[in-house]
Amino acid sequence: MKDKLVFRIVMGISIFVLVAVVILNKKILPVPEVIPDFVYKLPKLNAFINGTCTLLLLLSLYMIKQKNIAVHKKLNIIAFVLSSLFLVSYITYHWMAQETAYPIDGPARTTYLMILISHIILAAVVLPLILLSFYYGLKIQQPGGASYIAKHRKITRWSYPIWLYVTITGVVVYVMISPFYTH
Repeated sequence: MKDKLVFRIVMGISIFVLVAVVILNKKILPVPEVIPDFVYKLPKLNAFINGTCTLLLLLSLYMIKQKNIAVHKKLNIIAFVLSSLFLVSYITYHWMAQETAYPIDGPARTTYLMILISHIILAAVVLPLILLSFYYGLKIQQPGGASYIAKHRKITRWSYPIWLYVTITGVVVYVMISPFYTH
């Protein structure tokens, strides 16, 4: 029964985040008259966070293969916290700043758009998978949690490569669009 409640909460959070991102990207909410200077530094921060998460996820995989569960858990918690910080930063930037478009005549526009579209879709898909992976992973350490090992492994087979792809492509998207930022 508790797992069903957690699943509903995870879906609720995921839908809320998706709706928030869509609303803020559509500029439905009022934007401050004066955009704080820090806002224009957020894309670089986001790329740094994504790159850091990529390294943490790779180290996490290495640690679990070494059966070092404690370090694996810590690395994933750090990656999760950083990804949460990324989400706040991403939402803040896209709420306040003007959208930067890749030039229509840009030589790598098609490649950029393919990477960007896959990045956006998979970022939306991975959030509930990450939340469920964390839930099952944290339940393993509790009394009677051994039954969650199989659930954790099953969902992590999907969440891990998608999360890794999203963090890598987040950096790639930044590198490709950064020359076109106006601030």
